[in-house]
Amino acid sequence: MDQRQYKYLFGPVPSRRLGRSLGVDIIPLKTCTQNCIYCQLGKDAPQTLERKEYAPIDAVLDELKTKIADGLEADFITISGSGEPTLHLGLGRLIDAIRALTNIPVAVITNGTLLFRADVRGDCCKADVVLPSLDAGDADTFQKMNHPHPELDFEQYVDGLVRFRSEYAGQIWLEVFLCEGINTTEQGISNLKMRIEQIHPDKIQVNTSVRPVVHPEAARVEPERLEQIAHTLSDRAEVIADFSKHVSATGKSVDLNGVLETLRRRPCSLEDLSAGLGLSKEQLIPALVKLQALSKITTEEKNKKKYYKPL
Repeated sequence: MDQRQYKYLFGPVPSRRLGRSLGVDIIPLKTCTQNCIYCQLGKDAPQTLERKEYAPIDAVLDELKTKIADGLEADFITISGSGEPTLHLGLGRLIDAIRALTNIPVAVITNGTLLFRADVRGDCCKADVVLPSLDAGDADTFQKMNHPHPELDFEQYVDGLVRFRSEYAGQIWLEVFLCEGINTTEQGISNLKMRIEQIHPDKIQVNTSVRPVVHPEAARVEPERLEQIAHTLSDRAEVIADFSKHVSATGKSVDLNGVLETLRRRPCSLEDLSAGLGLSKEQLIPALVKLQALSKITTEEKNKKKYYKPL
């Protein structure tokens, strides 16, 4: 097992949308255009709209070359992580360089708020799949769900998504995150449906809070209701209920640092860790006990399921 410590790469980790995904994290923690109420990365932080070189692209690529040389197996190389990746001025150059190194498809997970900018659309057009978000069909709900930067305009945001669809030949998988009582009213769903029809994504992936979040108002929508809403939104909509692929393996040693780095990205259940790290539950349990004894991690219960997260 690769036991090197990486600063900009994590995983491959289990992704409900992309299978086994090697994460490429090029933005500092909570550096974002929004403070979404369902964010798993901690409490609110100052938002920014400034694009700049937040991480050195050459250093990121050096890590990726090492990972590939060690026998990387992944369904996607996914530019995502601790902040909004389209804030990085070198995003397009990074995607071009990844394509020169490997045939593994490149995905970009973005909140989509900067796609009104032509340079951001041009960078994202280089990826195989772009996964933007839209959690509201109107400006008021946008404020409640996403707490955007004060200079972000909702109509401009939606127009950016529409423009991107007209310019981009790849796949757009639009995530719609629902919080009960905030964007799930009859009018709220109707507004979302109208916006989705304008954007015309290839997939609409309906999600809700299944992991611990920092804002209690991000209330979970129950599975049956999620299915109903997905059916209402589009015949191309699907509920993201669980990870899309699970991989199990035995006989590998447990890298405590690797477990801890995975948990620093997001809380994980034992099943999540097993799938993402390719280790059996029996192998992982002693490692988790040790990390708890070292006061490195703690647990939190969410919807009758235990999640591990760093202290």
